[in-house]
Amino acid sequence: MNGIATLSSERLLLRRWRQADLEAFAAMNADPRVMEFFRATLSRDESDAMVGNIERHFGEHQFGLWALEVPGVAPFIGFTGLNWARFDAHFTPAVEIGWRLAFDHWGHGYATEAARLALAHGFGTLALPEIVSFTSAVNRRSRAVMERLGMRRNADDDFERPTLPEGHRLRRHVLYRLDRTSYFGAS
Repeated sequence: MNGIATLSSERLLLRRWRQADLEAFAAMNADPRVMEFFRATLSRDESDAMVGNIERHFGEHQFGLWALEVPGVAPFIGFTGLNWARFDAHFTPAVEIGWRLAFDHWGHGYATEAARLALAHGFGTLALPEIVSFTSAVNRRSRAVMERLGMRRNADDDFERPTLPEGHRLRRHVLYRLDRTSYFGAS
């Protein structure tokens, strides 16, 4: 594991990925409800390739998108974590916090709880100066999580996602930010 942290709370475990996670992750990425605010659902090959990219990120940066487990309830429900956003935008490169959970596990507070663990690791252990999060402007559920985390949006920061084509219904994105000083001042 090369010293990469495992994060936990009373209910959750954020851990490195296992081979056994791949099938459940592929099913999640094929679910149109889960992927509503992404360009498209993912094939099994695309889903597996994403895990490969996540694991490479861990190897390069010692942090990433941890597999999310609810011990005693479900061995894998999705991911939450920190990732370098490197597409062309006014705020990149930047470390983003993100999450994706299987539909059956929505509405239990898992995304917010897991994201709080990732923020604590990012600002505490990693001493990052800022963490951002972004989503399509119409993704109210993820925006609500960002707001519960204490992240703030300035409409002047909103942007057109360059990885989506002109005119795409999800191209307009909102950006939320949280800096280390505000995080420790608010905790």
